[in-house]
Amino acid sequence: MNRKKLHDIIFEAETPKGKLFDVILLWAIVLSVIVVMLESVPDIQAEYGTILRYIEYVFTALFTLEYILRIVAVKRKSGYIFSFYGLVDLMTILPTFLELFIPGATSFSVIRVLRLMRVFRVLKLVGFIREASVLKTALWGARKKILLFLGAILVLVTLLGTMVYLVEHGENGFTSIPMSIYWAIVTVTTVGYGDIAPVTVLGQTLAAIIMLIGYAIIAVPTGIIGSELVAASNFKANTNTQACMNCNATAHTDGAKHCNQCGEQL
Repeated sequence: MNRKKLHDIIFEAETPKGKLFDVILLWAIVLSVIVVMLESVPDIQAEYGTILRYIEYVFTALFTLEYILRIVAVKRKSGYIFSFYGLVDLMTILPTFLELFIPGATSFSVIRVLRLMRVFRVLKLVGFIREASVLKTALWGARKKILLFLGAILVLVTLLGTMVYLVEHGENGFTSIPMSIYWAIVTVTTVGYGDIAPVTVLGQTLAAIIMLIGYAIIAVPTGIIGSELVAASNFKANTNTQACMNCNATAHTDGAKHCNQCGEQL
């Protein structure tokens, strides 16, 4: 089998063989994640631990072979190896090998669930692909505003935590400024563990103010991302799912005949 046919089967879902390969792969991913989860249940582990471990070895061998074939199928190896899916594919097989040196590392194999995102491409769910593209564009466009907002929140909880520490005189659980900042974060996010709480009148007053600020803060990132979603929705998202054989790029314009990254024919 030449490289082009191998690439069409492994990376594309346009052909019957390619779609069959991806469907089998998705089922294997689901079953392997279930095996890892079952291994974590003490009763099942005690009775079927050995069988589950051998099954996990079989899945790891299959995914390792698949990973090697993906590298062989592309011309520019680094394009796949250092891509998002390439790194995810690698991380899904590493835990079993790390188990030889780090006991319990195989539990991280549940990261294989990330590979199920390929289902959108396999089943050609164009609507989901388009909406995922809009969401990604919105989140990327809002990144600077969100980072600035998080920076402001960090300054706010530092000041409020320090104030409560001074008001409570280092008592009632507020034994240090970091502990007081922790309390301020828990309070301003409206989580409220209740492990520590102010008892002085001034401290409780500050706590009430922080709670009210928390409700106002929750709305800010929602508004930021909401405005970016509106802006992103005005652009037509691409639904092309073809992967370039040379550089493994996937974000191509609908109907494109050549890769927009390296010029390779699709």
